[in-house]
Amino acid sequence: MNILVLCTGNSARSILLESILTHQSSGRVFGYSAGSKPAGAVHPQSIKLLGGLGYDTQTHRSKSWDEFGQQEAPRMDAVITVCGSAANETCPIWPGAPVQAHWGVEDPAAAVPMDQPQAFRTAYAKLHARAMAFMDCAFEDMDPAQLRRVLTHIGTL
Repeated sequence: MNILVLCTGNSARSILLESILTHQSSGRVFGYSAGSKPAGAVHPQSIKLLGGLGYDTQTHRSKSWDEFGQQEAPRMDAVITVCGSAANETCPIWPGAPVQAHWGVEDPAAAVPMDQPQAFRTAYAKLHARAMAFMDCAFEDMDPAQLRRVLTHIGTL
């Protein structure tokens, strides 16, 4: 299953969830991330946190969601927004009409610099818990309506 994680800047929350989905799913999910207004670089705290947890961070980059609206882009099964502003924006029409859901998390990059390490750990913990709840489901056997219900419910946890 391919899941695109969207946020405005694609430097923190979307990067965290992309990593979790890809690396914690035992090959069941491939996470991708993008932003409506990409920051141009991944936040250093994202790299520090993920690297410290053993994730490969070599390929992470801040990118536009336009990359995933192209015909040659991977076909997405689901699109998850992780910040309020991206959830309220009009998203492009994605090839294949993937299921959409919202898993809002406070922006750790908005914390004052001395509080950012903890803010990033908190965001990671929330996203990790949601991703693990998703991994516990037999999502491969779900039709789009079931998948939407499950993803939406998990976003409220």
